[in-house]
Amino acid sequence: MLGAIIGDIVGSRFEWNNHRSKDFEFLTYKCFPTDDSIMSLAIAQAILVSKKDHSDLSKNAIECMQNVGRNYPNCGYGGSFYGWIFSDDSKPYTSYGNGAAMRVSAAGFAANSIEEAKKLSRLVTEVSHNHPEGIKGAEATAVAIFMAKTGSNIFEIRDYIDKNYYPMNFTLDEIRDTYQFNETCQETVPQALQAFFESTGFEDAIRNAISIGGDSDTVAAICGGVAEAYYGIPTDIRKHALTFLDQKLLHLLILFENKYPPVMEKMHDDMSVRIKRSEDKKVKIGGRESMIQSATETADQELKDSIPENEEITSQKLFAHLYEACNILRGPINQDEFKDYVTPILFFKRISDVYDEETQEALELSGGDEEFAAFDENHSFVIPEGCHWKDLRNASQDVGKIIVKAMNGIERANPGTLSGVISSFDDVTWTDKTKITDERLKDLIEHMSSLKVGNKNYSADVMGDAYEYLIKKFADLSKKNAGEYYTPRTIVKLMVMLMDPKPGDTVYDPACGTGGMLIEAIRHIGDKQMTYGRIYGQENNLSTSAIAR
Repeated sequence: MLGAIIGDIVGSRFEWNNHRSKDFEFLTYKCFPTDDSIMSLAIAQAILVSKKDHSDLSKNAIECMQNVGRNYPNCGYGGSFYGWIFSDDSKPYTSYGNGAAMRVSAAGFAANSIEEAKKLSRLVTEVSHNHPEGIKGAEATAVAIFMAKTGSNIFEIRDYIDKNYYPMNFTLDEIRDTYQFNETCQETVPQALQAFFESTGFEDAIRNAISIGGDSDTVAAICGGVAEAYYGIPTDIRKHALTFLDQKLLHLLILFENKYPPVMEKMHDDMSVRIKRSEDKKVKIGGRESMIQSATETADQELKDSIPENEEITSQKLFAHLYEACNILRGPINQDEFKDYVTPILFFKRISDVYDEETQEALELSGGDEEFAAFDENHSFVIPEGCHWKDLRNASQDVGKIIVKAMNGIERANPGTLSGVISSFDDVTWTDKTKITDERLKDLIEHMSSLKVGNKNYSADVMGDAYEYLIKKFADLSKKNAGEYYTPRTIVKLMVMLMDPKPGDTVYDPACGTGGMLIEAIRHIGDKQMTYGRIYGQENNLSTSAIAR
């Protein structure tokens, strides 16, 4: 909810003076809430005062938008909507303006199901914007917020929007130089959602939205609502943003957030972690200063108390990092090919990082004996000279050839464990510079270099989840059937529970895919030593079996 307001406030000074860059001061004295914020809070109030079955929501939406909106006659309403606000007999006027989408974030946060998100958005939209495109824009925004707040990842949200609302077949870089001011839903909502899809955190999403120009405050408001639901809002930004609201608006926001707890974004090792406020924490209602003080104290306490689960953090961090790798490839590489590039690169990086960890352990064990640390016996995999990740980072030209040489060298040096694993990804044309340039490959390598993926950073379980994530999400993007080599984790767990393997049992999966069933069996048995040499799998697809191995 507040995310949409922050997007509006940040974008307010750029609506008529576009800034096509992500480099700008975020919240300044020049910022102010516009009609986007005021109508968003009016809709929030309408939802709060309506019956549980929402039978009176449309009537309340009209009353709340008029009662709240008439206090701010100069906040930037469009001509037709201004007349609607001040009319004693307001009727819908077949509008498909983006005002339908910018005000609807409360519907996404209040909904208990995706169908309810659609229903709420329609009820508060069609009272003024009853054109199909206006209703669609509002619904797409509310649905994206609902999916984000309930745990869907960016791929899932993007795919749902692409299938049901707008073709998401462009990037921000492709439209940044030509995108113009446009007040329609169909030329605002997709762009705002893409700003979220290309983001790495809440603030980054808002900066993305501002950077494309256009109707900046509304684009950022739509984007900000989804970004808040997905990432949460950093405590410092939340506290600063509250100071831009007067007592009436602040009162409405706190009432809504006391019923529908907001989400905080906490940074952990340079990664965004989403933490929902406890439902028993309420901000006190009172005068403006006392509400700001109470809200600030609550936000500070949330930050202090938040200790997210480590495994959840590491999984989220890795998944987000892999998604950013895909963004680097986006354009020259078809999205159904992302997996074939990212998976072997991730595997290569993992082998190198584990090798470095083992080298350090051997050095500590031997008192710094480098010759001892280099013995093959001290390493899970042998890395020949010139085939380490650091050798790849030093490459300035013919990067694709060096990638192929290094990965093939590692595979040949480990015939007992890696034979056929890396070479199974033979559809990738690393050396075709017309398809992927040295510059883009170097960007990919530097991106992957920024995150260590050794055993100390990510357990084998988390890495297994990451590989399954690549398989499933990229299959979703390419409209292929992930079930060919991926079984949902819940089904896998149920099957293993029913099978109930014990220590010493042999487990065999004749169509193992990425090995998810076998990994779950090892977890279930709980004694990895007792499973060694007793876990077997068979898979016809070479690249899929490579991931399992």
